[in-house]
Amino acid sequence: MAYSAQLGFQDAASPIMEELLHLHDHAMMVVFLISVFVLYIITLMITTSLTHTSTMDAQAIETIWTILPAIILILIALPSLRILYLMDEINNPHLTIKALGHQWYWSYEYTDYEDLMFDSYMVQTQSLLPGSLRLLEVDNHMVVPVTSPTRMLISAEDVLHSWALPSLGIKTDAIPGRLNQTTFTTSHPGLFYGQCSEICGSNHSFMPIVVEATTLNDFETWSSLMLQS
Repeated sequence: MAYSAQLGFQDAASPIMEELLHLHDHAMMVVFLISVFVLYIITLMITTSLTHTSTMDAQAIETIWTILPAIILILIALPSLRILYLMDEINNPHLTIKALGHQWYWSYEYTDYEDLMFDSYMVQTQSLLPGSLRLLEVDNHMVVPVTSPTRMLISAEDVLHSWALPSLGIKTDAIPGRLNQTTFTTSHPGLFYGQCSEICGSNHSFMPIVVEATTLNDFETWSSLMLQS
């Protein structure tokens, strides 16, 4: 995964994010075509007699510019509604994890395991290992098995937080007294970084999120070590 300066979204690490990237490209192409068409019409209006009354008041033109935007909206809405349904669909997850936001760190509880819970704090700059990312590395990663559907239950203990991972296509608010739910499936092993995306106080920018996707065997080994510690 590249971390150099770039334009656009991060590389997709989940099927949902891949769908979101496709929708973005689709919508941008529609916007590009509309912009080119409008620029073409403006150019004609400036350089020709397109502004003539008999042309601009034609019933056919009025019908076209009424129906065409409706068709364009449908072409954008249908893929969008499909993705919304896929993001909300949670069908037999292999793993359920509860993320609880605090000022200013995250705690995780693996509800399918007894007593598997831990806090995740940002690693201070002076303690970073070579190659680690400043303001994004944490002392305890949230480890999940790759390609396994994972359900996240997200809440907060004190103020509003937001559990966000751009490469996985997730951004879910953590609200005190309320349990929000989302799901994701990592498409390949790796480390995926995110941050709290809600202004939750003076140290808001110092509560990062790190999800580590690994093989099922490595995940079971990790969970056994965590339970023994």
